Amino acid sequence: MIARRRIGASDLETGIFSLGSWHTYDRMDFGDAVAMVRAAVDAGVNLFDVGVYSFPGLPPVFTDVLFSAIVRAAGLRRDEWMLSSKLWLEGYGADGFRPQLENALFRVGEEHADLVVLGDLRDSAVDLRTFVLDLAGLAEAGLIRAWGVNNWSATTVQRLIDIAAEEGVPGPQLAQLKYSVSRRSIPDGEPFARIWQQGVSLQASDSLEGGILAGKTSPTRQVGRDPGDIREAIVASVPAFTEVAEALATTPAQLGLAFTLTHPAVATTLFGATSLAQLNANLAAADLVERVGAARIRELVDPFWADRDHVDPEGP
Repeated sequence: MIARRRIGASDLETGIFSLGSWHTYDRMDFGDAVAMVRAAVDAGVNLFDVGVYSFPGLPPVFTDVLFSAIVRAAGLRRDEWMLSSKLWLEGYGADGFRPQLENALFRVGEEHADLVVLGDLRDSAVDLRTFVLDLAGLAEAGLIRAWGVNNWSATTVQRLIDIAAEEGVPGPQLAQLKYSVSRRSIPDGEPFARIWQQGVSLQASDSLEGGILAGKTSPTRQVGRDPGDIREAIVASVPAFTEVAEALATTPAQLGLAFTLTHPAVATTLFGATSLAQLNANLAAADLVERVGAARIRELVDPFWADRDHVDPEGP
């Protein structure tokens, strides 16, 4: 069983690895997906990121709807797993986040989300106090248990913390940030160090750069944004990174995921898996930290820090 860690100051405890749904279940045989999710829960994975990854003008997606059927077919009890939903600021309207959240819950077939994560902040003029109070209302209504943000700057996260303290309501418990052997400057930087010191947890995401760091240097599926324009440098580093992994008798994917667990603020590392074999291999990364040690892992992967001096540690 993988270890568990608390998310911020909330009452949520998550496995150190969590499963995402972006470009996953819609690429799998349904029976294989059911077996994988069941095996994940049995191994201690209990947090599932199941966002509605679709916007007006884009093709419809159904990974969240598929997940609803997967959970039923796997016979999972609701107390065996936690739902993490995305809320998009572009969908914020006169009625706040509630209509968007209710639609997400309807699609996934659940009555509440244990965690909601606010999507990227692209407009600095938004009213952060309104967001904080709206989320407090959703928690009071029993629709969510905790909330966090995805790729927000340290200054803005601090502002959310301060507003929540002023209003006497729960603040952000988690910051989801790109974190890998290649993209370290923001989670490891001084601005976010002050956020972690206040008890906010880190959820590491994009830890294998869409599979590139695992050796898939010509990915066929969509890969996330490229802050600092360093993706070419990441691709070029893969052969040397693979050599380091092989010297440790492990795989590049396991080394990449093990690295994320060495950050003291990490509550969970989010990854996508499309087979039971891939799931089990990824979960074994926790054993590498025990075998090699966090300090030695960080030392060995330091040459692959590609965004050093290429992004502002403050964040987006």
